[in-house]
Amino acid sequence: MKKNPTGKQHRRRPKPELKWQTGAYDRHAKIKFILPYQFLLLCKLVDKTPEEIIRDFTENLSCGSWKREGRDQAKEHLINYFIAHGYGQHHYNEEDIQQMFKEMDALGLLFPKDGKMKLIDLYANWRDKHHTYWFKKWFRKPRRKLSKKEVL
Repeated sequence: MKKNPTGKQHRRRPKPELKWQTGAYDRHAKIKFILPYQFLLLCKLVDKTPEEIIRDFTENLSCGSWKREGRDQAKEHLINYFIAHGYGQHHYNEEDIQQMFKEMDALGLLFPKDGKMKLIDLYANWRDKHHTYWFKKWFRKPRRKLSKKEVL
């Protein structure tokens, strides 16, 4: 029988899929930063916590399978926002970035909504492997110039 962690015990974090997924890129990161005052005021006015809004932002931008219904327009705006800020355009052109988002969205669409638990587990395992493949495909794209720190 497994023991549940008590107050002093901590659960172990899963090992990262890729070597670089530590520090600033740790999936289970706790980020501490100062929120703009206007953002906090806006959050309070609309009765949404800053965490809810930031989490919603990241879920929509990642094109995942979670909470997809009725979010296509918001997702499209976020992708345009990402591109308008020039994120990644020192490595990729705009068409490449659009293609990245299309591929992420296609993967999210494959989630077996009414599938049994065994099928959902199979999908989750396959999805995780595909994420690694997708990342390496784009990371090794010929136009990208690798620095010595960016080693897989």
